[in-house]
Amino acid sequence: MEHDLSPATLAELRRPRPYPAVSVLTPTHRREPDNTQDPVRLRNVVAEAKKQLEADPAISRERRTDVVRQLDQALAEVDLAFAEDGLVIYAAPGEHQVWSLARTVPERVVLSDTFLTRNLVSAQTAERPFWVLSVSADRVTLWSGGSGRVTEERIGGFPLTRDLAENFDAERQEQIGDAPSVFRDQRTRQFLREADGALGALLREHPRPVYVTGEQEALTVLDEVGSAARDAVHVPHGGLAHGSHEAVWRAIRPVQEAEARDSAAAVARELESARGRKEFAAGVDEVWQNAREGRVRLLAVEEDFQVRVRDDMGDHLVPADSGDLKAREDIVDEIVEQCLETGAEVRFVPDGTLADSQGIAGVLRY
Repeated sequence: MEHDLSPATLAELRRPRPYPAVSVLTPTHRREPDNTQDPVRLRNVVAEAKKQLEADPAISRERRTDVVRQLDQALAEVDLAFAEDGLVIYAAPGEHQVWSLARTVPERVVLSDTFLTRNLVSAQTAERPFWVLSVSADRVTLWSGGSGRVTEERIGGFPLTRDLAENFDAERQEQIGDAPSVFRDQRTRQFLREADGALGALLREHPRPVYVTGEQEALTVLDEVGSAARDAVHVPHGGLAHGSHEAVWRAIRPVQEAEARDSAAAVARELESARGRKEFAAGVDEVWQNAREGRVRLLAVEEDFQVRVRDDMGDHLVPADSGDLKAREDIVDEIVEQCLETGAEVRFVPDGTLADSQGIAGVLRY
């Protein structure tokens, strides 16, 4: 199952496909007893997708068979033991993908000539993914983080390793009057230079915020020999290049929590300033209308804010009941993607931060 939504991947997902491009969305659950319903619910929503394919006269028999086969292959690849909060299956002639999301999605099936990506984009934005580079003299490890966890990634040449016993000549350094610090050794500096270059290549393909952990001397040398890590947040903490994902998360978590508090406070100040300038929108209906017009410069959304609405003659959104067949379950995700499409900054803040704005607010461009 896929997790990492890079700009290149998103562009590929958004390109037009031969009809039908099928998007299947279903909520999933991480824990018992809620997750016991997931296998049945997943099979049912895939069956509904097949039913819609069968009922559509615009789809040829050959193409229908192809897409049904893609759906079956995608279903076989789903491992609900690793389920998060939402699952998205894409299937089109000759291709399929399965995405696991750390954000719930509405249950729905969409047949179109493009895949439905807004829930994917919203989940990725809310997750705020980041990289952690853990540095030592003999190993540099890459970790992918988001939604309260980190996992080791083996991409872009990482982890980088070398044999210190073979390369570090402490005896020679002592003879010339130096303390035997491995980080003064030229081969160590070259090793860290290579790590910085690998990080730079990774960030060009998968841009994210970066945290770098390691002994203070290692962090200093990394800044001296490279450029990619200079804008990263330094976390002086040795041993993590050989450590566990739990140890890495324990080191990063306090830093992230402090950043989140500072970010929420900055967003609150900017919203208050915009209110005074009358460049402010609050509530899902007002923000939705401004987002459609491309007027939102900064969108602030509470982490778990969701609301069920329906269109009121196309002009306004009004609250909808759970049984309303015309309800739009993912209007917040629509707003997020629309704002991102028009170049707005999107910031997720802790629940309760926007209580006086009904969970969602925007700073307007004009």
